[in-house]
Amino acid sequence: MKYLPINAALFTLNRKNLAAQLPPKAIAVFNSNDIMPTNADGSMGFRQNNDLFYLSGIDQEESILVIFPSAKDPKFREVLFIKETSELMAVWEGHKFTKKEAQEISGIATIIWTKDFDNILPSLVFEATTIYLNTNEHVRSGNEVATRDARFIKACQQKYPLHQYGRLAPIMQQLRAIKSEWEIGLMQEACNITEKAFRRILGFVKPNVWEFEIEAELMHEILRNRSTGPAYHPIIASGANACILHYVENNQQCKDGDLILLDLGAEYANYASDMSRTIPVNGKFSPRQKAVYNAVLRVMKQAVNMLVVGNTLEKYHQEVGKLMQEEMIQLNLLDRKEVENQDEKNPLYKKYFMHGTSHFLGLDTHDVGDRQRAFEAGMVFTCEPGIYIKEEGLGIRIENNYLITNSQAIDLMKNIPIEAEEIEALMKK
Repeated sequence: MKYLPINAALFTLNRKNLAAQLPPKAIAVFNSNDIMPTNADGSMGFRQNNDLFYLSGIDQEESILVIFPSAKDPKFREVLFIKETSELMAVWEGHKFTKKEAQEISGIATIIWTKDFDNILPSLVFEATTIYLNTNEHVRSGNEVATRDARFIKACQQKYPLHQYGRLAPIMQQLRAIKSEWEIGLMQEACNITEKAFRRILGFVKPNVWEFEIEAELMHEILRNRSTGPAYHPIIASGANACILHYVENNQQCKDGDLILLDLGAEYANYASDMSRTIPVNGKFSPRQKAVYNAVLRVMKQAVNMLVVGNTLEKYHQEVGKLMQEEMIQLNLLDRKEVENQDEKNPLYKKYFMHGTSHFLGLDTHDVGDRQRAFEAGMVFTCEPGIYIKEEGLGIRIENNYLITNSQAIDLMKNIPIEAEEIEALMKK
């Protein structure tokens, strides 16, 4: 892996927390992701299943984790199955984990080759009453491709029809929402790499540069700092492209006088960062651009004060909407009288700010978590207000990542330039 070794105590703690949530005689099974094909004999790069990584630290395909706290034989209470290598495989695919390496990474004593999984599982399952299985229950997920977990669910239910079954996803969502100190350290490193990438392009951007050239500069800095790549496809949206929320073509030339909305984040050790900044192509905001930029920034600074223990996403976003509404009135985007008579279920500000202000952040950019759950210390959220004025070809979003604590939220991106004047000064250099 490109990233530095992670303390196995993180994964040991995560498994301990999961085991505490399982009822007696329950066995839990997690499968790695597949290596997805492209065309002919091509394949995409491997990306581990985040739940399996969270519990084991194993970043390798064809891995299976079994957690069975009630197993009669102690050595089977935690079992990690990994792909057995060979001299031929080493020639074509490179190094695969040895059993000793897997033990050191995961903190799991019992390591068995994946080819033996089908022979060992029945003896464990017949000791168990309930089989807990894993699946993607993210509200935005599209399950068009059958994952290894999905195939295992189907096979398991056919083979063991009289067992009780449980869902691991709600448990994992509950656990993963609260980050440990180790996780915060990894996320901070991802944010630090993102900072380096952003500072790099501030000295690169100028009129007539292409969006993909900016993307290339960002990718260079991200990859040279032990990141496996961006946490999501970078958005490099100049001019009116910034009003397309998920613009990813990045194929237009940046014109003098326009702004560029940058939405990018480095990934480190599978943990995501998520930053948005909006910068002037020529290094200088126009008066109108700066007015809108500062309006968004004021909303962000006030919104962060609401990322506190006990608040909820719904209440939080309602209050942010009120702040944004007032800023839009001052910018002459909304009429105060019309706002006073608006349909509260369909507020007028949504014409110019149509997305949520915050989302969970962690192993996924839009990390798993219960949106109805009150904020707790250890949760990490983005804060990303924006104003998009299609008729002016102007879109501005500003976004940092925040750790909720028992006092005030900690900005994991506090060192990344954010004030309009600072951005102008750095671009001038």
